[in-house]
Amino acid sequence: MGRLPRVARSSQPWAGGLNPVGIAETKIGASGLASSVRISANAALSANAKFVLKRIKTPVRGATGGHFAIVASSYNKRYVDGMVRAAEKCLRAARVATLKVVRVPGAYEIPVAAARLAERHAPPLDAILCLGVILRGATTHAQHIGEAVTNALTQIQLQHGIPVIHEVLLFENKEQAEVRCLSRDHNRGAEAAQTALEMARVMRELD
Repeated sequence: MGRLPRVARSSQPWAGGLNPVGIAETKIGASGLASSVRISANAALSANAKFVLKRIKTPVRGATGGHFAIVASSYNKRYVDGMVRAAEKCLRAARVATLKVVRVPGAYEIPVAAARLAERHAPPLDAILCLGVILRGATTHAQHIGEAVTNALTQIQLQHGIPVIHEVLLFENKEQAEVRCLSRDHNRGAEAAQTALEMARVMRELD
């Protein structure tokens, strides 16, 4: 009875068994036969990006009314401005009754402004859109900011019963920001506006 082919793992010390060339590498050797299966990391990431990125649908239209606010950071202005423009366009196309735009210095300052709007804005808001961009650097600072903002925004919407649309985005690089903040098909500002309109409708139905 012949021996079964031996599976040999790569001895390269890459984290999680990965290597710089591909996601996985398997070598099978038996009777002089050998095969190497490599999956390109770039191809895998590209396929994953296509799965994650959803094309933004046509903006909701119709006389919806309602009162909305956008709180947006000024830091990384080019990318945030792209989201603000897309969100405003979508909300105005839906013919909202009022739309207030508030700019704050950075992502970390977004929750306190959102909380003030949720507490004191008259008439009461139907939803608050929070838009910001955080670019990851060499330290863990960006991660801490992102987590703090997420926790704060969650508490605001639960405390005040107002939908808070969280689009304070943490990106690995500028290329990711460009796709999600400046493009028409995947703009997260437009997505935030559509979510705000839908949540306003849901909340009215629950009253």
